[in-house]
Amino acid sequence: MTDVVSIGVNCTQITATECDFTAASASAGFPMDFNVTLRLRAELGALHSAWVTMPWFQHYRNVTVGPPENIEVTPAEASLIIRFSSPFDIADTSTAFFLYYVHYWEKGGIQQVKGPFRSNSISLDNLKPFRVYCLQVQAQLLWNKSNIFRLGHLSNTSCYETMADASTELQQVILISVGTFSLLSVVAGACFFLVLKYRGLIKYWFHTPPSIPLQIEEVCVHTFFFSFFFF
Repeated sequence: MTDVVSIGVNCTQITATECDFTAASASAGFPMDFNVTLRLRAELGALHSAWVTMPWFQHYRNVTVGPPENIEVTPAEASLIIRFSSPFDIADTSTAFFLYYVHYWEKGGIQQVKGPFRSNSISLDNLKPFRVYCLQVQAQLLWNKSNIFRLGHLSNTSCYETMADASTELQQVILISVGTFSLLSVVAGACFFLVLKYRGLIKYWFHTPPSIPLQIEEVCVHTFFFSFFFF
């Protein structure tokens, strides 16, 4: 039998309506696998109530498991990389540990579940590129001693857009190349059609203007200089 003195927590003659049996230090509080029964009574001066005995409990058996904390999501090539911390620390992972699940779905699609994982770093692979996926992370506590599973609460929903993978980038390069070649082909074809249709008009536009024969031009030049010299 253990009393409040031996666990290092003083919950006698307090004015608050709650007492934390693990708040004194890392070594204080009831061991996680203890069967714990508490008695409670109220006092007012010399008056006091009768003792009330609380139902017994064990930490790993009765604990409420919250969602994983400090969740970080990094979009990658057709995937999402998720990192987080556990809902609370477990001193001896040989007796109890967490398993993790990821609930995810393409926005407007059907929800899927991936897990369980022991690691707190998870990669959701084989997703569609340039799509928005939403997810929630969930922890489950496993107590080896009694083979007890405690499923925790889901984290808040968060959504992220995946990046392009290598095949998608190659497809984009090919599509751009094909599109550019097609556009140039259309422009070249249109130019060829216009040349054929308006061939006469184009010849007229680009026809060499009439010029003076070379012999007459030389005579005119000599005459001009001769006149200039004598007049």
